[in-house]
Amino acid sequence: MVKQFLVPIFLLFFLSCETKSQETLQILSGASQLDQYLPQLAGKKIGLFANHTSLVGQTHLADTLLALGVQISTAFSPEHGFLGNKPDGEKIEGEHTDRFKLISLYGAHRKPTKEQVASLDLLLIDIQDVGARFYTYASTMTYLMEACARQNIPVLILDRPNPNGSYVDGPVLDTAFASFVGAHPIPIVHGLTLGELAGMINGEGWLGNGITCDLRVIPVANWDHSMPYSLPIRPSPNLPNDLAVALYPSLALFEGTVVSVGRGTDHPFQMIGHPHYSDSSFSFTPAPNEGSRYPPLEGEECYGHNLTDEKTTYEFTLKYLIEFYQNLNGKTEKPFFNDYFKKLAGTSTLQMQIESGWTEQEIKASWEEELVAYKQLRKRYLLYAE
Repeated sequence: MVKQFLVPIFLLFFLSCETKSQETLQILSGASQLDQYLPQLAGKKIGLFANHTSLVGQTHLADTLLALGVQISTAFSPEHGFLGNKPDGEKIEGEHTDRFKLISLYGAHRKPTKEQVASLDLLLIDIQDVGARFYTYASTMTYLMEACARQNIPVLILDRPNPNGSYVDGPVLDTAFASFVGAHPIPIVHGLTLGELAGMINGEGWLGNGITCDLRVIPVANWDHSMPYSLPIRPSPNLPNDLAVALYPSLALFEGTVVSVGRGTDHPFQMIGHPHYSDSSFSFTPAPNEGSRYPPLEGEECYGHNLTDEKTTYEFTLKYLIEFYQNLNGKTEKPFFNDYFKKLAGTSTLQMQIESGWTEQEIKASWEEELVAYKQLRKRYLLYAE
């Protein structure tokens, strides 16, 4: 009898320990793994590319490092500012802190000057991206990498998960349409963390004149591309929750059209509408708020879709864009598409396909060859399993 009970008891103990071990495998950002990079900062003048998302637990990375005696010489901030509270597209001037020099790279200039990085011994990058090509943090990172490469300043990236990192989709950017909202020949949903993307940028010679920087990455611990990741803090004012982050790659294309994506409401990137949309069963009226001082279609009642109850699904779709074009074409004073659309799409082809009545399936099929080639390229730079 004793022997018969020993086996089940042992199994229960083993399974309990295994479950407990799995439960304690917490996802750790690069920044949270201080032992992996703190020795590399000792005695150096550090530059920091960061914003409000740069947290170690509940404490900002800058506060953490300063408390540990690290010398932060200069911090660079992206669109939305160091505190992450500036509206979309607003130029940022006059950010200030008494603890270190703070330079906006979304104000008078978007590229750091030679003088602004010259005194640095190392640039530390820690910022939360959302995995869409037109999200501008990656462009600012590129400019900083390039500036550091020109002066032989090492770059160390403290990586963070990509909430849209489980898939790849959308047209690959045609370099004829390269801009600040699309700097590299990658799809709209590129499926890379910033650390992986930086490796691709460096490895493929996409910095100016094909130069490369001395790049190192502290990977995220206990995460891979198949794992969902809920952002602990909104990455920018108009992405307030997981649903908005998931819908962002699909809905941001509307910003190159006459349609509102809910800026100036409590649910940006979770509703879409226009005053002339034919179904009036749902409506919203954009008004200035912290996230958008001058929202598109301000003060106009917009009819359309409320997506706030949609399941958070990580996929890229054109169904809303095609439907709104078909519903509104010829009904608006301005053309449905504006010049910004081609920059967001990274190509002129998508607009022509929609205007010509192509279905979503037909459009996606036209990307397939380029996406297959991109996915092969992507494999060379992955730091995490798929």
